[in-house]
Formats: sequence, C-alpha cells, structure tokens
Amino acid sequence: MAETVIVETRNLSKVYRDFWGRQKKKALNALSFQIQRGEIFGLLGPNGSGKTTTIKLLLGLLYPTSGSAFVFGEDAANVRKNERVGYLPEESYLYRFLNAEETLDFYGRLFDMPGETRRKRAGELIDMVGLGHDKKRPLREYSKGMRQRIGLAQALINDPDLVILDEPTSGLDPLGARWMKDLILDLRKQGKTVLMCSHRLDDVQDVCDRIAILHDGVLQKLGRVSTLLQDVSRLELQASSVQLTEALRDELEAVFKRHGGRVDTVGHPTTTLEDLFLRIVADAKAHPGRRYQPGEEALDGGSAAEPETRVKKIERGT
Repeated sequence: MAETVIVETRNLSKVYRDFWGRQKKKALNALSFQIQRGEIFGLLGPNGSGKTTTIKLLLGLLYPTSGSAFVFGEDAANVRKNERVGYLPEESYLYRFLNAEETLDFYGRLFDMPGETRRKRAGELIDMVGLGHDKKRPLREYSKGMRQRIGLAQALINDPDLVILDEPTSGLDPLGARWMKDLILDLRKQGKTVLMCSHRLDDVQDVCDRIAILHDGVLQKLGRVSTLLQDVSRLELQASSVQLTEALRDELEAVFKRHGGRVDTVGHPTTTLEDLFLRIVADAKAHPGRRYQPGEEALDGGSAAEPETRVKKIERGT
C-alpha cells in the first residue's frame, strides 16, 4: 500500500451474531475505500448504517467477519498502531471526578509520556480548547460542550497522525461548532489525517475533502464533496452592483432561451443562518449595549448584505 494511504478497507464485512451463532445483523457489507494522508474524510449515513462499526474495526476493537482493514499500512487488528491514533467517541468516557489537568495527565501516562512532556502538552491543549479558566474544576461540573472540548484534548494528547472524530460538534453551540470546525481544518494544515462522522451535514460540507455515504452497511457514494454537490444540469450566475428589474429579467430569459435553456429563478443570494448568527454576535461584541428595536428592519429581510447600514439603524434606536 502506498505511503500516502493512511486508511484502507478492502471488502470489509461485519456480521453480528446471537448466542447460538445465528446472523443477527449484517453491519457492513464489502466496504472498500481509502483515506489519503492529510485529508479530512467524512463517513456519513443514518443510524445503523455501519459508521461506528467501521471505526471500531479500524481501532482493532472488533474483528471483521471477512475482508481487511489497514491503518498506516498495518492490519487494523494490530493495536500498537493506535499509538499514532487519536479518538474522540460520540460520548466521551472520562473520569468525572478528575479535573482537566488530571485527565490529560492520566491519558498521557497511557502513552508512556514523560512527566514534563505530559505537563507541557496538557497545558497547551487546555489552552487550545479554551478551558484555561476551568482546568481545576472536576469534569462532573462540566457542561456537555465542555466535556466535548476536554474529550478532544485527550484525543490529541499523543500528537496523533490520524484523528478519528465521532460527532465532534455534538453538544456545542454555534460558536463552539465553528471553533471545532476551524480546529479540524487546522489539524489538516498540520499534516494530520482526519476521519469524522457527523449527523450535521453542514459541518461535513464545511470541512471535508471527500465523503463516503453508507446505508445498511453498503457504500452508496464516494467522492469529493465539491464534485458530488454539483448539479451539472443547472447553471448558476452571480453578479454584483446590479439591481434586479423586469428589463434585466427579460434580457436574461432571452439569452438563455437562445442557448436552449430557461431561467428558473432570479433573485438576490442569501447567507446561511450560521453565518448570520456569527456576524450578529461579532457585531454585538463590537458594539456593547446596542439592542434591536422593534420596528427596525435591520435584522429582517434584505439587510444581510449591508452590515454597516444595519449597525447604524440599530444604534439609532439605542
């Protein structure tokens, strides 16, 4: 296997059986894919599609019924390769009576890290995940979002080459989710390979280079996100510094008609709710004490493209 291939499965299948050996559930059926070094790979599918089973097979926590799985060119059943792997499960199984520093020190000991290295690495990770002011609090006092942050820190304690994230934005508010996505992108910049599962498709679209979509243990689609999302039967046109008028609409329709097409919709683009939320919070931090007044149209239709006008309208009401 080429050195650039970090993860590979070949016709990987897993059948769960009952006490008498009868087939109870075929979780994976001849799954084959590769993950390249330095890419963010998304594993998608509804509940019961085989995502968690795939992760457990890659970690060596389960054995395949047939087929093979390789991580760093080694059989996934060889648990020594996990020294180079960081794993954040959907539900972090952490000791709730330990604080953040003690938690990371414990996991550092599992990797036989020297004491000084553990303390330095723990301090860096606690600052990175934004828990510097809460590092002495026991984890039982943490919110779900805070537990997700310390869970990520423990997944990175060994400075892994492969990071496996199962629902990484679970329990995070929009600001925390944006922070998590930025961090995942930063891991790629550091040359790390990321495998992530998520039910939040917008998160996957924002960060993943390629995705695999599973259903009932069968691979349904595999490819680059940018390519899979393209609708080649439709053409998108964007323009700036122009207002939509009936004359413009008529001219556009005439042009596309001459080329054998038609204009389905013409209008001004919209932002996403996430972008709108983050921009409003940033504006609020930049202008403390400002509030939205009923009757103002600043935050309603059409103002997303005019932030400066929106600020002036709201400030006039304070």
